[in-house]
Amino acid sequence: MRIVIAEDLLLLREGMVRLLTDTGHTVVAAVDNGPDLLDAVTEHRPDLSIVDVRLPPGFRDEGLRAALQLRAADPDTRVLIVSQYVERAYAAELLADGRGGVGYLLKDRVTALDDFLDAIERVASGGTAMDPEVVRQLFARNSRNHGISGLTPREREVLDLMAQGLSNSALCAALVLAPVSVEKHITNILAKLDLPPADDSHRRVRAVLAYLNR
Repeated sequence: MRIVIAEDLLLLREGMVRLLTDTGHTVVAAVDNGPDLLDAVTEHRPDLSIVDVRLPPGFRDEGLRAALQLRAADPDTRVLIVSQYVERAYAAELLADGRGGVGYLLKDRVTALDDFLDAIERVASGGTAMDPEVVRQLFARNSRNHGISGLTPREREVLDLMAQGLSNSALCAALVLAPVSVEKHITNILAKLDLPPADDSHRRVRAVLAYLNR
């Protein structure tokens, strides 16, 4: 696929370029700030953009704001956010439109080649890919404040993995369950979160949002 990278750390930026190139992808632009990211995506129309949250000049949330601006202009823009830390507000904001095609990984995950490549494939295809630690902290915060009393422990476990972006087949493997059991759990979760059947491929994302926003 064709990829744009926005990362201010030269070694990490060049490392991602090399990794992605070696695995058959094409990096059409590698930049170190938000404005250049906007220009690169406008020019190249990549399949995916990999964006650091904190970019020059302020090193606060310039990367995220640029990513949100891109998705506002074109909802089909696929963005994988990378960050040194769990930025809970940013992770929730990234998911807020419920459209999919987004991800949030800690930078340590970039060095886990299989996880990183799986994440970019999922996001580029319109799914989600959330770092397990990001999901854990988001869920822990909301469990302390509200919780979801209607979900069983197994359903919460399934929802946790859904938030990471796992497909049904991946859920079966992770939980050692038959496909029919996974489908039953997901159906129950969607029903308990008041997400009735609809022609909407992002009900799973909305289920995670319903949990995080309670």
